Amino acid sequence: MAMTPGNLVEPSQRVSVGWVVRFSLAWIGLYAGLFGPLQVLLPQQVEALAPADKEATLALVLAAGAVCTLVANPLFGALSDRTRSRFGRRRPWIAVGFGAGAVAIALLAAAPAVPFVVLGWCAVQVLLNAPLAALSAAVPDEVPAAQRGTAAGYLGLAFIVGVGTGTGLAVLGGSTEVGYVLCALAALGFSLPFVLVGPPDRHPAAPARGWGEFLRGFWINPVRHPDFGWGFLTRFLVNLGNAVVLLYLFFFLDDVVGLADPAAGVLALTAIYSAAMLGSVVVAGTCSDRLGRRRVFVTGGALVMAGAAVLISVWPTWPGAIAAAVALGIGFGTYSAVDFALLTQLLPTADDRGKDLGVLNVASSLPQVLAPAIAAPVVTAVGGYSALYLVAAAVETAGAVLVYRIRSVR
Repeated sequence: MAMTPGNLVEPSQRVSVGWVVRFSLAWIGLYAGLFGPLQVLLPQQVEALAPADKEATLALVLAAGAVCTLVANPLFGALSDRTRSRFGRRRPWIAVGFGAGAVAIALLAAAPAVPFVVLGWCAVQVLLNAPLAALSAAVPDEVPAAQRGTAAGYLGLAFIVGVGTGTGLAVLGGSTEVGYVLCALAALGFSLPFVLVGPPDRHPAAPARGWGEFLRGFWINPVRHPDFGWGFLTRFLVNLGNAVVLLYLFFFLDDVVGLADPAAGVLALTAIYSAAMLGSVVVAGTCSDRLGRRRVFVTGGALVMAGAAVLISVWPTWPGAIAAAVALGIGFGTYSAVDFALLTQLLPTADDRGKDLGVLNVASSLPQVLAPAIAAPVVTAVGGYSALYLVAAAVETAGAVLVYRIRSVR
């Protein structure tokens, strides 16, 4: 271990290939369990239950789930920081979260009405945020700073495979009910190698705190920690723009492009997007490590994402959607691989890595709450889908530019 300014304890030994593989598989399961429902199954279920008001109903379901993540992610991160067990402080939350989350996904298939869909999706989001928080904290726990871009690149690769797996299972299952069960099995199965294989982490649990101090710890003063504040804001803006782009993709393909099978269209665009992302995610992370620079990759990736939103706005056709999917894949691959590595270098203390990353993950979750509030009125009352995607591009551009307000990481 090495000490850095501010008494932040940094790992110094490079992680093994086996650790990276097990870690990546767990993320594949997590993304399959979340994005199969998010991309295909929830829109299908909502359209069947509330066809006359599908946009607003889907917005309600997704916003409710996102509100749950705002609390669950930092809370589970803080609890994992302070967990003492023979299996380490992160692994119990990973195991319990995946197990219970898989059950919640499977039960969502039986939801008979919209209120039950809302409750079911909230349960899925809460439970799967336990492994999300613990797996995120495992990176600064185990991976040295000079290897984090590469590790984050493989995390991005896991995102590609996980989203593709979840979307594929959702579509190929043949029905909404079977799709949910397949996504639940994928989430559980891919998590097992990380849960069952390898030694537990040896990091001591953070000191116990009273409830008052524990709750106050969730506020990280941006004046005392300005780079942490800028990191939060830029991640929030880029993810808000991306959430606006993706929120109504199923309905955009159905209502504007006019595809006969919009679910198959989502699957095709996901495959194209994933292939494009595959070409950038690991390369960007590795180059970031070698050059010792993070900001240029984060800014460049976010600007390409903004360009994809503009493209789909001015060219609202199937070829335009394909071109935008390619650009979005390249941009998001570059952005996501390096942004996570950058953020792990902005954490205030070693004791609270899980909690602090949970707070930063709020910057990814909060857009899911706000995106429907922005998107629904734009689509229905202002300028339709073209205006919506221009709004997304403007928000992503603001996030890209503000990355250079971060001073402590190049």
